[in-house]
Amino acid sequence: MKHWADRMGLRTDPAIFFISAICTVVFVIALVIAPEPIGDAFAAGRAWIVSHIGWFFILGVNVWLGFLIWAAMSRHGHIRLGPRDSRPDYTNLSWFTMLFAGGIGTVLMFWGVAEPMSHFSTPPLPGVEPHSTEAAKDAISIATYHLALHTWAIFALPGLAFAYFINRYDLPVRVSSVFYPLLKERIYGPWGKAIDIAAVLGTLFGVAVSLGLGSSQIAAGLTSLFGLEDTVTLKVVILTVLTAVAVVSIVAGLDKGVKLLSNINIGMAVGLMIFVLICGSTLFLLRGIVETFGLYFGNLPRLAFWNDMLADINPDTDEWGWQGSWTVFYWAWTVTWSPFIGLFVARISRGRTIREFVFGVLMAPSLFTLIWFAIFGWQAMEIDGIGAAAREALGDQAGALSDAVAESVPLAMFAFFEAFPFATIVQGIAVVVVAIFFATSSDSASLVVDMLCTGSSTPGPVHQRVFWGVSEGLVAAMLIVLAGDAGLTALQQVITVVGLPIFCLVFMMIPSIILGFRNEDIDHINIGKRPGLSEF
Repeated sequence: MKHWADRMGLRTDPAIFFISAICTVVFVIALVIAPEPIGDAFAAGRAWIVSHIGWFFILGVNVWLGFLIWAAMSRHGHIRLGPRDSRPDYTNLSWFTMLFAGGIGTVLMFWGVAEPMSHFSTPPLPGVEPHSTEAAKDAISIATYHLALHTWAIFALPGLAFAYFINRYDLPVRVSSVFYPLLKERIYGPWGKAIDIAAVLGTLFGVAVSLGLGSSQIAAGLTSLFGLEDTVTLKVVILTVLTAVAVVSIVAGLDKGVKLLSNINIGMAVGLMIFVLICGSTLFLLRGIVETFGLYFGNLPRLAFWNDMLADINPDTDEWGWQGSWTVFYWAWTVTWSPFIGLFVARISRGRTIREFVFGVLMAPSLFTLIWFAIFGWQAMEIDGIGAAAREALGDQAGALSDAVAESVPLAMFAFFEAFPFATIVQGIAVVVVAIFFATSSDSASLVVDMLCTGSSTPGPVHQRVFWGVSEGLVAAMLIVLAGDAGLTALQQVITVVGLPIFCLVFMMIPSIILGFRNEDIDHINIGKRPGLSEF
């Protein structure tokens, strides 16, 4: 394999690169040859996972969040993620901005209106009347539960593991490096390579599913703006354009390409949020921001451990309860991003203490998420009508937004902006923001996948990075074709199955980190000093 890598001008670990590439190509060919059997297999796999081990996903993320808080508050919180004399490379403001760009922009644009409206019109908790004030409060509580602290715990745990073992122990930039205390030198052998291949494929599929969702949302926006027919062909064309933009950014490199796109989309997204706050029901939304914090922290203990245990199995899907389509899907989808986001967060966090890292990564993006959902979620529900009196006053307009979201989740954000001045212009800006967010995710993921293969933070040759960018787009296109009219449901099936092994892999990072902390204690290493691998 090394001979072939040299002949192709690659700078990578041949086993990781070629096996990952072959698996990707085989999957794409299989989708072309036999899409229906593969689709049925993913559907059956998701049904089994949701029904039998959905509880494991829900419990697991709570364990991760608890472990992170313990690590930050313990005596190990003073350990620097790097050599003893290292200091942060970025100011707090720059660091927080990059955290936002790295992990939440795409999700907030897709679900900012869609999720609160879904729970508002179809309450998941028993005994709650649709479109009531209680349904509105539960909708905000559930949406923020899904996308605040728990989502960032999924990113922060591998991020901490990467930052600790790669920055502090100077190990290769690979997922397998995290497991050095457990595997020792075997991280360089078949076990380590298997872990890295799983991480590469998981990241590839996670980003591909996200690109599929992004193309669906952009297609919905173009349909709203220009009356185009929302077809699979349109989504594939959009995906082709997104991939082309990502490839151009990949060629430009991290500093010129990714940084430029990130700065643009952050500014535009914040601009949209401020626009809604000013042009919407400003006083109502300001009150809503304050109340959202209370609802989130007040309901968090109940929602975090809610497992829908009394729900019946759906006879049509053979799945257990509501959470398979929401909570389990979220955690499975998010964990496939965790190697990508984790490595990115670790890279920009070199020199920070564990305490700074944990609280910064958990709190800063979560606070922004709460504000985002407070503005978009409450405004969307007010437009739709909260409570019987409000809905009666709205007349025929009551429930219009709920109906639009029920008909098409990707259309939610664009249907929402129809209630605002300059609707067409704002919808056009939203389409651009979504496109840039997803293109940024693709080019950033391509660079990270390339690093997982090379084991170095230095990017590989351009054609090597471009290969991963094109592969993400190709897998996403095939998943869109596989999904067909099923859309989001089919993508949920794929990502839930793919997410399970990655979830187990991330879980095993906890004992590895604990062994790393134990090494610091046993050998009486002063907090801040770089330890040696021989001490394990």
